[in-house]
Amino acid sequence: MRTHEFCVAMFAAVALTCATSAEAQNPYGIGRPATSSEIAGWNIDIDREGHNLPPGSGSVSHGHEVFDQQCAACHGAKGEGGVGERLVGGQGTLATANPVRTVGSYWPYAPTLFDYIRRAMPQNAPQSLSNEDVYAVSAYILNLNGLLPADAVLDAKTLSAIKMPNRNMFVGDPRPDVKNPECMKDCAGSK
Repeated sequence: MRTHEFCVAMFAAVALTCATSAEAQNPYGIGRPATSSEIAGWNIDIDREGHNLPPGSGSVSHGHEVFDQQCAACHGAKGEGGVGERLVGGQGTLATANPVRTVGSYWPYAPTLFDYIRRAMPQNAPQSLSNEDVYAVSAYILNLNGLLPADAVLDAKTLSAIKMPNRNMFVGDPRPDVKNPECMKDCAGSK
């Protein structure tokens, strides 16, 4: 047998051995199932209704302090924008030629504000704020937009109860491929 043929035969044998042992572990031969506690650590999403909001609360005044320390450098002292997006104002501009999309003018649901801040802010240290700080910053931003009084304290219940000005202005997606009736009833059995 030539050296080349020997190398090909050895490579095939090693590949077959690796594939066999990997198949015995699981379909891909790598990793392991995540534990419940590992999943819980990543399961931090908040839906538009406020499901999965954590315990805690935060006041507008505490939110002002946190905002000044953690947010103002990017979003401006009063949420007017700068390096980061504008967060305040824009009410009544969405139907104009120059819409101003802010938390107060565009966002349809208040709980998603908490979700976004907790996941992504501050940009240089996402997920570093405590739940109390996120409630407080959310309260401050909602206050700046005229949606909460200055003495308000925000928690899961009060945040979920806020009706945003643009809540009823979003429309469904009319494209036919988005809502396939067959897949809405029996996706596993569809073609």
